Amino acid sequence: MATPGARIAIIGGGPGGLYTAALLKRRDPDRRVTLWERTTPDRTFGFGVVLSDETLGGIEHADPAVHEALQRNFTRWDDIEIIHRNTRRTSGGHGFAALGRKRLLEILHTRCHALGVDLRPHTEAPPVQRLAETHDLVVAADGVHSTTREAYADTFRPRVTTHRCRYIWLAADFAFDAFRFEIAETEHGVMQLHGYPFAADASTVIVEMREEVWRAAGFDEATPQESVERCAKIFADALGGRPLRSNNSAWTAFRTVVNERWSHGNVVLLGDAAHTAHFSIGSGTKLAVEDALALTACLEEHPDLRSALTAYEIERKPVVASTQRAALASLEWFENLALYVDQPPRRFAFNLLTRSRRVTHDNLRLRDPDFTAAVEWEFGCPPGTPPMFTPFRLRGLTLRNRVVVSPMDLYSAADGIPGDLHLVHLGARALGGAALVMTEMVCVSPEGRITPGCAGLYTGRQGEAWRRITDFVHERAPGTAIGVQLGHSGRKGSTRLMWEGMDEPLPDGNWPLVAASPLPYKPGSQTPRELSRAQLTDLREQFVAAAGRAARAGFDLLELHCAHGYLLSGFLSPLTNRRTDAYGGSPARRLRFPLEVFDAVRAVWPEERPMTVRISATDWADGGTTAEDAVEIARAFAAHGADAIDVSTGQVVAEEVPEYGRSYQTPFADRIRHEARIPVIAVGAISSWDDVNSLLLAGRADLCALARPHLYDPHWTLHAAAEQGYDGPGTLWPAPYRAGSRPPRTGRTDAPKPRLTLGS
Repeated sequence: MATPGARIAIIGGGPGGLYTAALLKRRDPDRRVTLWERTTPDRTFGFGVVLSDETLGGIEHADPAVHEALQRNFTRWDDIEIIHRNTRRTSGGHGFAALGRKRLLEILHTRCHALGVDLRPHTEAPPVQRLAETHDLVVAADGVHSTTREAYADTFRPRVTTHRCRYIWLAADFAFDAFRFEIAETEHGVMQLHGYPFAADASTVIVEMREEVWRAAGFDEATPQESVERCAKIFADALGGRPLRSNNSAWTAFRTVVNERWSHGNVVLLGDAAHTAHFSIGSGTKLAVEDALALTACLEEHPDLRSALTAYEIERKPVVASTQRAALASLEWFENLALYVDQPPRRFAFNLLTRSRRVTHDNLRLRDPDFTAAVEWEFGCPPGTPPMFTPFRLRGLTLRNRVVVSPMDLYSAADGIPGDLHLVHLGARALGGAALVMTEMVCVSPEGRITPGCAGLYTGRQGEAWRRITDFVHERAPGTAIGVQLGHSGRKGSTRLMWEGMDEPLPDGNWPLVAASPLPYKPGSQTPRELSRAQLTDLREQFVAAAGRAARAGFDLLELHCAHGYLLSGFLSPLTNRRTDAYGGSPARRLRFPLEVFDAVRAVWPEERPMTVRISATDWADGGTTAEDAVEIARAFAAHGADAIDVSTGQVVAEEVPEYGRSYQTPFADRIRHEARIPVIAVGAISSWDDVNSLLLAGRADLCALARPHLYDPHWTLHAAAEQGYDGPGTLWPAPYRAGSRPPRTGRTDAPKPRLTLGS
C-alpha cells in the first residue's frame, strides 16, 4: 500500500497494536500513524509474556532496535517442572524467554515515540465507521472484547466460545527456576497452578480450575483480595509460603475467538480481536506480534489495500488455525485434568507435556532423553523398544504391536464376494508389519450394502472367499491378526461407488432402505422405512449368521460397526432416531437394539476371540451425540462384554461441521479410555509413528488405527521400525522382504573435501 502520506488508525495499545504502529511508521516515515488506547502501560492486565525464538527472529529482521531492547530484558530458562501428589518431575531442553508485559509495552511505547507515532493514551477511539471514512487503513487491535468486530459482525462472522475453567492472573515477587505446573487435589476438586519467571525477582502465577470446582470452593463469592490470599494458601508449597499479588486481577473464563473473515473494506482485525489461543501454550502475544509482521509485509508487497489484506488473511489464517487447534487441545486437557490425576507420575508428566500435540515423544527424546527413557521404562518398554512395538492383549488374542490397519472400503466386490484386490490389499498390509489388519465394513445382507461393490458375509461363497484371505494372512504373515468389521448401511445404502459420487443414490437398480426412523441422509437421498419389531429381529439374526460365517472363515477379531450413520449408529444418535417405541427416546432406549445385536453376536462368536465396537463419539452437529454421551455408550458396551472401543466421529448427518486437524479424533478416545475404563483404539489423522508413540505413552490410547498412511505405504509399520532403529519381536520382516529392511543406497552428492591449502 504505497500511498504517500497514508493515514493509518490503530485501535488498541496492546503489544499487537503498538508493534504494528512501530513497523508501519518505520517502513514509511511519511505515514501518519495514530494509535488510541483507553489505558496506559501501568494499567495492563497480566504480568509475564513468553515469546518464541521464531517470533524473535521475525522481530530482529523487521526492527533490530526493538529486538535489542527485548534481549536486554529477557529472563531465560530451559526446564519444565511438574509437581503432582508430592512428586516432582523435571524435563529439560525446552528453551523459554519471557519478560514483563508492562516492560514490553514500555519498550514498544518508547519505540513508537522515537518513530513519531501519534500515541493517544487515556483516549477512547472514535467510532470505527468514522475512522474508516477519514483514514486509509484502520487496524483493529482492540482485544478479545473487540467493539470493531461487533460493529462489523455480519462481515467478520465471529464465533466466540466460552470454556469451562475459571482462571485468575497473579504474580509472585520471586523467580521460579523453571516453568512450573503444580496440581492441587482439594476437597472441592482439582486445581492447577501455571507459573513462570519473567524477571529476576518476579513470576507469573495463573491459578485455574473447573467452573464447578471454583463455585464449590466459594471463589464466586470471595472478594478479589480473599481470592488472592486463598490461592496463595492452596499453593503455599509452590510459593514457599510467600504471598501473591494482583493487578486488578479477576476470575474469568477463557474465550476462543474465531472469525470467518478478518477484513472489511479498509478495516482489518489483528491479534485477539481476530483470534485467541489459550494461555497454556503462551501464544496470545506471539500471534499478535506475528500478525503485525505479516500485515506490514503484505502492505509493502502488494500494490493496493484490497490485495494486501487478502494476502494477509491467506498467510495468517492457516498458521493461526493450527495454533488454535493446539491451544484447544491444551485447554481441554486442563479442563479434563481430573481424568489424569491417577496416572503414574512419569506418565502424567509426559501426558501434560504432550497435551497440545506440538511436543511429541520424538521431540522430547531430543530435548531430554533421560526423562523420556524413564517414561518409557514406566510404560513397560523393553530397552530399545518404541512404545508402538510393545504387545497388547485383547481377551485370548495378543497383538505384537499397537498398530492397526483401519477399515478401508474398496467398493470392489462382486455380489458381495471379496476378490483378488481384497487379497492383495489386506495381504500386502498384513505383510507390512501391523499387528492387526481390519477388513472394510462387511455387510450382513444384500440390502445392507452401501454400494453394489460392498463385500458381504451373507452367503457361504462369501465366507469361503474370506477364508482364502485369512489363510493367506496367517500363513504368510505369521503373528499378524486379521479382524472383520460387521455392519449394515441403514439409510446410507443403495449409493454409487465412492469415486462415482459419494453418498449419491444409484441412477438405477436401487434397493429399498431401512433405518431406525424414516429420515433421508441428505436432500435427494432415498427415504428409508422405519424398522418394525419383527424386522429388528430379522436384522439381529442376519448379524448372528454373518458372525458365524466370520468365525468359520478364520477371523481373529470381530468389530461391530455402530458408527458413521450406518444402521446401528442410526439408533444411537438422537438426530437419526426419532422412534417413540422402546427403541427410541432416552439414551438407554436408543442403545437397546445395538446392545441386543452385540449380545447375540457375542453369544456365537468364539469366547477366546475379542469383540470391539466402533462408535461415532460425536455427530459434530447441534443436538447430536456428544462426548459425554459417547462415554455412556462405551460404558454400556463394556458392561456387555466389549473388549475395546474403536473411537471414530461423525458421518452421521450430512450437515455436520467437523473440527479437522492432526489427530483430531483422539481426544474422544482419550476421554472414553479414562472415564469408561475400557481399552480404546484411536483413529483420525494419526499420520506418523511419532504420533502413535506419543498417544500410547501419554495413556490416550491402547491401539492406533491408521488408514491413509497404509494406502500411501503398505509397509508403513515396518518402515516405522526401520526409521527408529528397531528390530525386535514387535514386528517381523517377511523372509523374502528382509533385504529391504534398510533404505537402499543412493549415489553420493558430496564433493571431495580439499586436502591442501596452497599459499600464494
